[in-house]
Amino acid sequence: MTEQKIKTIIVDDEPLARRGLRARLERHSDVEVLTECQNGLDAVSAISQHRPDLVFLDIQMPGLNGFQVIHKLRELNQPIPLVIFVTAYDSYAIKAFDVHALDYLLKPADDERLTEALSKVREYLTNQHQDSQSRKLASLVADLTGDDCEEILRKLANGEAIEANPYPEVLAIKDGSEVTRVAVQDIQWIDAAGDYMCVHALDGMHIMRKTMKELEQELNPQWFVRVHRSAIANIRFVKKLVSHISGEYHLILQNDTELKVSRSHRDKVKAAMKM
Repeated sequence: MTEQKIKTIIVDDEPLARRGLRARLERHSDVEVLTECQNGLDAVSAISQHRPDLVFLDIQMPGLNGFQVIHKLRELNQPIPLVIFVTAYDSYAIKAFDVHALDYLLKPADDERLTEALSKVREYLTNQHQDSQSRKLASLVADLTGDDCEEILRKLANGEAIEANPYPEVLAIKDGSEVTRVAVQDIQWIDAAGDYMCVHALDGMHIMRKTMKELEQELNPQWFVRVHRSAIANIRFVKKLVSHISGEYHLILQNDTELKVSRSHRDKVKAAMKM
C-alpha cells in the first residue's frame, strides 16, 4: 500500500531556518516538502497554488507576517491548511498557541518537538479534523490588526480583546465609470503626479484624485510612512535604507524601486523601521 504523503510548505524569511527545517523533515518518510517561501506574499501564492496539507509558518516576516498570511487566505476564500507556527517568541507562544493553533515550534526547532508536532498533524489528518482546525485559525485572525507579533501573542495569551482596525482594508479607486478595489496591504508605495496620486500595488499602478495629506490620514501609520512631501511608502515592502555620501537617504523597496527620503521625514522613517 502506497504511503500517504503529507504535502508540506515551509515559510520563513531566514534561509538557514528553512534549510534546517527541511533537513529534519526529510527524516520523516511521509512528509513531502512541495516548496519553500521566503516571505508572506510568496506564501499566500504558493498555498493557493499547491493546496498543501501542512504549512510551517514563520510569524515575523517582511511583507506579511504569519498571522496576516492566514488573514489573506481567508480574504481570498482559499482553504486554510494545517498550520504549525514557527516563532522566536517563547514568552507568550505556548499559552496562545495551545488555544488557537495546531502546534508551534520555537526557533531553533529540535527533532523531538518536530516529531511531536508531526504526530499531531497525522492524527488530525487521519481523523479528518482539519476543518475544525481551519476554523480555529480563521477565528484567530478575524480581528487581528497591525503587525506587532509579540503584542498580538501577549493579548491572545492573556485573553485580552484585540481592537478592530480603524483603517480601511481596501481603497476604492474610481477611473471614469469603473471602480477598482485595491487591497491596502498590497500597496507598495504612493507618489504624487500633479493633482493625482499614483498608487503602486502588486497588481499594477492605479491613479486616483486625492491629496497626499488625505491619503496619509486614511492609511495605517504602522505600515505607511511619509518619506517625502510627494511620496508614501509601505514599510513592509522596504528592503533597506541607504545613506549616500551627500547625506541623502533613499529607501530601497523589495522590487528595487528607490525612493528619496527628505530630511524632514528622515527621523520618522527611521522610527518606522525601528532603527
